[in-house]
Amino acid sequence: MEPPAECQQETPALTAPAAEFLSLIGLEELECCLFAETLQVVTAGDQAGGQWWAEVRWAPYKRAGEPVQSCFLVQAGSRGRQDGVPCSSTLKAYVTPQLETLEQEEQEHLQLRAHAVERRTRIVSHQHGMTVTKTLQEQEGEPKCQSFSYSCDEVGGLLLEGASILLLRVLACRQAVPPGLTFPAIDTEGHLCTSSYRALGIQQQAVGSTEVKVFVIERAVHTSLGISTIWQSGFLPSGHLARRVQVGCPRLLLLQAESVLGEIGGVQPQPTFPKQPLDWEEDIQLCSWFLDQKEQLEASHTTYVRQHPELLALLADFLQALLLQQPPDPVSFAAQFFAPFACQFPPGAPFASARAASLPLCNPPANGE
Repeated sequence: MEPPAECQQETPALTAPAAEFLSLIGLEELECCLFAETLQVVTAGDQAGGQWWAEVRWAPYKRAGEPVQSCFLVQAGSRGRQDGVPCSSTLKAYVTPQLETLEQEEQEHLQLRAHAVERRTRIVSHQHGMTVTKTLQEQEGEPKCQSFSYSCDEVGGLLLEGASILLLRVLACRQAVPPGLTFPAIDTEGHLCTSSYRALGIQQQAVGSTEVKVFVIERAVHTSLGISTIWQSGFLPSGHLARRVQVGCPRLLLLQAESVLGEIGGVQPQPTFPKQPLDWEEDIQLCSWFLDQKEQLEASHTTYVRQHPELLALLADFLQALLLQQPPDPVSFAAQFFAPFACQFPPGAPFASARAASLPLCNPPANGE
């Protein structure tokens, strides 16, 4: 399928400064960007609104009919509430050392009141160019899919979201952004656009109880409709993200763990892997699994009771004896009541509640009485 008509405009081109910058990125420089980080999502009034995390590491990538190649696996995600609505998003991308994207998948989930919405965008590169597949799933309805492709000429030098995380870390470690750094990109609708980067200088920021200097980089995505989305991110010299804000959005990503600051002095702590909060009632997959298991258990229990009608008679018999005698120790009473059913005891009458109701179980009658 061809791209939508609104995106069939002049193909954005890789600028000369951007092409030169990519050619000068070394493998050792990228190795310094392999770490995991976690930031808190803060809303208006300094209220915690969730968590954001990102991780970059080496990983194998296998494409059908091709040998396995080693590349960077970039993963990121967020979870929290936006305007009171539970929401989450994930990003998974395989990126080459040249910052070319082999495959990327973004997923966004909104849990509205009794109405779940899930959006997914998958981008895969191939020998003919790149294919974008968008899927919209609402509640239990049929998913709506849209797929279109771009040629190799259209996606030359393309820098997607996962590769942008790596690029920003490289720029942060260099503490410099070359002028005119602009790349072709793909916006949230899957259309070709451009993304630009520029330095905003050094600023002061509080991390916990410590004041630190951060290098601020502005990233802007310019769509073909003339709409720009702008993020301003502050980085530590180690490449760790300390702050990120989307211009016009009340949500702010903020670093609050002072332990990361040790890396500025050369101390390299072990990478931290964030623990994701689990709220199964807001997770559509876990909630669905729970309901399925609940129905299976209820059906199994109902079938078992139907196959053994003596259970109801046995329990009714026991409750009748318990309520009539009202013993001070119901556990001992139950042990004596069910003792005749144990294998080490000789079988007795199947139900003895009539006799138990008139004679105390703790003092059985003597033989011959």
